[in-house]
Amino acid sequence: MTVAPRASRRDHVRTHHGDSVNDPYHWLSDKDDPEVLDYLNHENAFADSSVEHLAPLRQRLFDEIKAHTQETDLSVPVREGDWWYYSRTFEGKQYASHMRAPADDWTPPDTSSGHVDGEEVVLDDNAAADGHEFYRLGSFDVSRDGTRMLYATDTVGDERYTLRIRDLAAGHDLADEVPGTFSGAVFSPDGRWVFYTTVDDAWRPDTVWRHRVGTTADQDQRVYHEPDDRFWAGVGVMRSGRYIVIALGSNVTSEWLLIDADEPDGEPKTVWPRSEGVEYEVEHAIIGGRSTLLVLHNRDAMNFELVAVDPESLGDSRAGVTVLAHDSEIRLESVEAFRDRLAVEYREGGMTRIGTIELDDDSTPEDLTLSPVEFDEPLYTVGFGGNPEWAQPTLRLSYTSLVTPGTVYALDPVTSELTLLKQQPVLGGFDPDQYVQSREWATARDGARVPVSIVRRRDAASGPLLLYGYGSYEHSMDPGFSIARLTLLDRGVTFAIAHVRGGGELGRSWYENGKLMNKKNSFTDFVDCAEHLIAAGLTTPQQLVAEGGSAGGLLMGAALNLAPELFAGVHAAVPFVDALTTILNPELPLTVIEWDEWGDPLHDPDVYAYMKSYSPYENVRDDVAYPRILATTSLNDTRVFYAEPAKWVARLREAGAPVLLRTEMHAGHGGVSGRYSGWRERAWELAWILDVLGCADAKVVG
Repeated sequence: MTVAPRASRRDHVRTHHGDSVNDPYHWLSDKDDPEVLDYLNHENAFADSSVEHLAPLRQRLFDEIKAHTQETDLSVPVREGDWWYYSRTFEGKQYASHMRAPADDWTPPDTSSGHVDGEEVVLDDNAAADGHEFYRLGSFDVSRDGTRMLYATDTVGDERYTLRIRDLAAGHDLADEVPGTFSGAVFSPDGRWVFYTTVDDAWRPDTVWRHRVGTTADQDQRVYHEPDDRFWAGVGVMRSGRYIVIALGSNVTSEWLLIDADEPDGEPKTVWPRSEGVEYEVEHAIIGGRSTLLVLHNRDAMNFELVAVDPESLGDSRAGVTVLAHDSEIRLESVEAFRDRLAVEYREGGMTRIGTIELDDDSTPEDLTLSPVEFDEPLYTVGFGGNPEWAQPTLRLSYTSLVTPGTVYALDPVTSELTLLKQQPVLGGFDPDQYVQSREWATARDGARVPVSIVRRRDAASGPLLLYGYGSYEHSMDPGFSIARLTLLDRGVTFAIAHVRGGGELGRSWYENGKLMNKKNSFTDFVDCAEHLIAAGLTTPQQLVAEGGSAGGLLMGAALNLAPELFAGVHAAVPFVDALTTILNPELPLTVIEWDEWGDPLHDPDVYAYMKSYSPYENVRDDVAYPRILATTSLNDTRVFYAEPAKWVARLREAGAPVLLRTEMHAGHGGVSGRYSGWRERAWELAWILDVLGCADAKVVG
């Protein structure tokens, strides 16, 4: 076996608020230093040699994922303009191909045979990725008349995309080419302009540009620049086609600007001036024959309320008629407007919900009624998806649960009838009745009740369990299906999600109580959930592995320092484990934006002290026996710098922890690109998890 690397200690003292800290592994932050790359390669070699005995298991896991997957498949067509758009995957190919076929009515073409009349290729990601070790599509849009397509690709992993425009009739790219764009570029409704964003040196999308199709990038016009380092800028187009949107937002404040789509080269106008702590989003609707702006906001409404605003009242944040009032038990999340109805996504009781509001010629904002759509499963995730057309008669829903593969329904809003359009095929004899999902409620040390979602085989005994967590940015870890997870479940492993504070599962207050100076609640909640599962007899510390990524990796590191004895192992993916160092440096990507989430330790000594007390790298302990630890990262990650896990692993190994570091040298925050590469990467991680759980030789059931 390769000898475990030992990073040299080199003094590097930082001082803030009178506190001096020696960071001996700071030198690992220099990505261009050949010695750093040598160290990362040595760590990779050590990790590979440490799990060399798992190579047959990794291959079996990869084969099982592949065997459960219908490799040649296509998505449900979505109508835009006079075309149905969809994607195809082909056996043996890493990426999808984007297709379209002519549309005559609102009934999607029958794809059961695999053949679609009039089909043509719009973009083949496999051809675009040819010759590159990494590939990701960041922007994809087709003009409303269907004559042009824009696409933007990243072949490095740093999430900086080169934008191109294709003439779909001629089948070739135009001379237009814009390097260094951010994701999410769109056409104006008339197809003559492209709106896109670029990032600053801190990787913050800060500038919106307008590109006239058929011109060179040096002629592009700057539409808006956001000077506040806390704010991101994004761009989009209203479904009605009435407005082009510039959305500006920090973690706690937002502002929307509108450009009249009839004058796409016009100046943007503010809907509501930004007000610290007030978040809102805007949708254009026609209610009772009147053009209306629907504003979903949290001003004096923690869980948000929906108001209707006259477009002539732009700039007046007190104008508006209440459509859906604030409710302390219901978190309104989004509203989408169509010609004949509104569609609303919300949360209630820790679950995602949807509802519709029918519109007619006599409707007024004051008399609109929300009609919920009901589902039978005790746990599920539902939302609207694939609904680009203003006049479409039905609504597309995306539905899944821990036992139900991803499903697409068409909802008739008038009758509430659901029509199954497609369910993700799961090959290899998958039977959802062989699995059971449930929800536990763990009691946190301060009395809060924390939901835990659980799935296992019906015939599985208590014992090995993988506990997943995230708990930041109000991002909810809702229950969903995973083919790769079947490889665990079918070996008798239970999978659970701890919905800790900092996420949004139980409304805005759940988020507020797990951020800033309440951040430690996320960590103690996770530990309390682990203890609850152990006390309930579902597992033991010797059979419990924890997993989390990005901010969930911070959760893993903090939980390890709090209660290393509770876990047999921990997998921290692209982990934010050197949080204090990162958030102290405003020159690093995204740092200033992050101050709204974590606090500003650079200027506030109380925040500094609080973050220092929980940041995993700062708090590695020499007085405990750590369980087995796996840290995975990517060299080109712009969101969580690879050096964070590298430094953390070096410190853990110094403390005697059995730790592995695996760095993808050609990937970004989301890991490797390509589905087969992704399956192999996940098989590597799952093999390690099964080995830690003592299930490497477990017989597959089913």
